[in-house]
Amino acid sequence: MSNEIKTVAFFGASGGTGLSALKYTLKAGHRCIALCRYPAKLTTLFPSETTPNLRVVEGNAKNAADVTNCLLKADGTSLVDEIVFTVGAKPILHKLTIDDPSVCRVAMACVLQAVADLRANQGARGRPHIVACSTTGLSKYGRDYPIAFYPIYGWMLKVPHEDKEAMEESLRNSGETYTIVRPSLLTDGESDKALRVGVEDYEKGRLSEAIGYTISREDTGKWIAQFLLLQKDAGYLNKAVMVTY
Repeated sequence: MSNEIKTVAFFGASGGTGLSALKYTLKAGHRCIALCRYPAKLTTLFPSETTPNLRVVEGNAKNAADVTNCLLKADGTSLVDEIVFTVGAKPILHKLTIDDPSVCRVAMACVLQAVADLRANQGARGRPHIVACSTTGLSKYGRDYPIAFYPIYGWMLKVPHEDKEAMEESLRNSGETYTIVRPSLLTDGESDKALRVGVEDYEKGRLSEAIGYTISREDTGKWIAQFLLLQKDAGYLNKAVMVTY
């Protein structure tokens, strides 16, 4: 683990996977900036008196100005070291859709545009490593989920998966450094189960397998913090990484 103090921007950290990744990143002593529509969700958990290395910015990840406010270090001239993108929408189960079917692709477009604009218009230095949480079920190199889950992945999750797929494509084509994390079906709680990791290269195909049923949001966020933020394995850069129990 590096002793370097990093600055990490979080989009979608008010709950679930993003909140877990934020918690472990703060615990390791890094500086964090979190965009949140309702800041009290985070400031209640992380009061400024006890968490001075967290800056909570009120705003929406679909608003370019709000996103821009989260992407510079304290010096005002350097881009953050890492970006954690765990934006998502709420499911509307009886309609087999989500409350914002384009939230991931729109928010990611805002992040990528803001990074490009800060470089071009303000001379900001740096190339943040962008970690984006996606989902299994999007591989072009064969099934990456158990066959028993086909009705869920092939039918019930069609709308959110289309949004995640568009988000992945925009990130892959951006020229930025990235890691796309594809967890199995997400659950609540924490587990003492060992995690398995599979890696997929968009050009070379599946490099290693990890097919499983579920993984918790808590453990997914913890894995992101430990293996993509606190230490960086070059084998995960510009790859899709499947994580599961």
